[in-house]
Amino acid sequence: MSLPFLFVLALMPIITVFVFLVALRWPAKHAMPLAYVVTVVLALMFWGTDVATAMAASVHGLVTALNILFIVFGAILLLYTLRESGAIATIRQGFSDISPDRRIQAIIIAWLFGAMIEGASGFGTPAAIAAPLLLAIGFPAMAAVMCALIIQSTPVSFGALGTPILVGVDSGLRGQEVVEQSIGGLFEFDQYIGHIGAQVALIHGVVGVLIPLIMAAMLTRFFGAERSFRAGLAVWKFALFAALAFIVPYYLVAVFLGPAFPSLVGGLIGLAIVVPAARAGFLVPRGGFEFPDRSRWEREWVGDLPDLPEPGLDEGGRIGLARAWMPYVVVALLLVVTRTIDPVADALRAEAVTFSLANIFGTGIGTSSQPLYLPGFVLILGSLAAYLLHRMWRLPGAYTDAWKASCRMILGAGAALLFAVPMVQVFLNSRSIDTGAMQALIADGASYTSAMGQLDGLPSMPEILAEGVSQTAGGLWPLFSPLIGALGAFIAGSNTVSNMMFALFQFSTADSIGLGAHGTAIVVSLQAVGGAAGNMITVHNVVAACATVGLLGREGLLIRKTLIPMAYYVAAAGALGMALIGPPVWFLAWGAVVVLFLGLMWVNRGRDRDAT
Repeated sequence: MSLPFLFVLALMPIITVFVFLVALRWPAKHAMPLAYVVTVVLALMFWGTDVATAMAASVHGLVTALNILFIVFGAILLLYTLRESGAIATIRQGFSDISPDRRIQAIIIAWLFGAMIEGASGFGTPAAIAAPLLLAIGFPAMAAVMCALIIQSTPVSFGALGTPILVGVDSGLRGQEVVEQSIGGLFEFDQYIGHIGAQVALIHGVVGVLIPLIMAAMLTRFFGAERSFRAGLAVWKFALFAALAFIVPYYLVAVFLGPAFPSLVGGLIGLAIVVPAARAGFLVPRGGFEFPDRSRWEREWVGDLPDLPEPGLDEGGRIGLARAWMPYVVVALLLVVTRTIDPVADALRAEAVTFSLANIFGTGIGTSSQPLYLPGFVLILGSLAAYLLHRMWRLPGAYTDAWKASCRMILGAGAALLFAVPMVQVFLNSRSIDTGAMQALIADGASYTSAMGQLDGLPSMPEILAEGVSQTAGGLWPLFSPLIGALGAFIAGSNTVSNMMFALFQFSTADSIGLGAHGTAIVVSLQAVGGAAGNMITVHNVVAACATVGLLGREGLLIRKTLIPMAYYVAAAGALGMALIGPPVWFLAWGAVVVLFLGLMWVNRGRDRDAT
């Protein structure tokens, strides 16, 4: 079979998702089972994947889906607990005291608080925490999820203490002969990974500086009374200030301390700078922005979470602001402690508290779950902290009601995730060829097609897609590198997995067109940046975030919206990558992408309710 034919076949699972989930707006619980069937059929009939491998990959996917559902459950439980205790009423008033402007609130909660949580935890936790918090302070459910997903970009490459770089890129490149030959004499391998991390932070910083502004503009365009991007762009001074308050320490930490802490430290410093500034009205535009009256909200904006009572009053009166926020403080501190203090992390990941399956069905595929290390466990501890700190035993049945409501909500998310994640794993494990042997043939001078012909089987579907793009791109490969990273993240639902899957491919392609050690580092960095941007649209992130606000069934509408900032991110990163590697004229192309994107937003005042 020719590469173009295989390329089209490998696209079919992605096309299925976009056609049924995004274009036809099927609920994910209906679209993802269909996509799973399409992927399995392709793997078995065209890729020659054996049934045992497909089933083992599906089992691994089911365990991963249960891990995600555990995180979502913890986020929902914390939200319900705080609403039952009355703390949400206090938190809502606290944000109004900082600024009643919804644009400012979104920037503080999603961009800064979300970045800090991403740095500590990853795993899609920021969206699972930020979205319900935005919902609780009065955002429409769809607006809350959209904001939470848009910031799943700049901080992601350094999420979970740098896992996408320190695990994803490292494991993709370490021990590879082509890498050692290319960087030998210039870098030690660990030094090279640090260099890549610094390049990732640079590209993210330049491209991501507009993300808070884009988020504000998206908020006003789709959820404002005037349906105008301009109302969001009017907050540009504050948005750029908040962006730089995060990005400057983020970049400096990446350069001087390495990939583990940029997002965590950047988020903390950003919050410390921006919250007092917002309270003082620094750079906050006059007039503010508020959503239309709730009676004018469109049905698609509103989730299915029932309105819960806000008792919040005991004999001591309303819960104070510090006490209301303490469960979130507990969650943030526990995430940091469990991921930075090795004895604690080791205890939570100990074999005695780890569920694992090795060599499933004799395929070599394994899976595991560490429930005490997952952010879901920390979120449940946060809920218990709320019960104690807010003295909920004085509200009979309130905490029990929070658990019951959370269990009901999580069942809705399960149907989609229990097919979405297995589909991803079958897609990733579809190879029926020894890719190491194939890389050796290519290194000896064989073409990609010739190498496939000499070996019995095929590379995996994502590898076929990447090769198809690289053969088309040629010397313009850096322009397309972020797209491959985003595609990998969309498929796998993880920047780390995307980097593991494509880092060597990106390096080899860059090396083959003569970019040298510094050029290959930039291309691998573009892979990591694109992989981070892809998190905005990856299906199981969207499903998980929707579940936390009762928005299941409208995942396609959200992906249509988040495709806009994702397209900006990938295009701007690609143009910037070409500028860093090639002629300086590419800086003009990067500037053109930015100007074109902002210009289109500025002139668009459309009112079509379903526009994207």
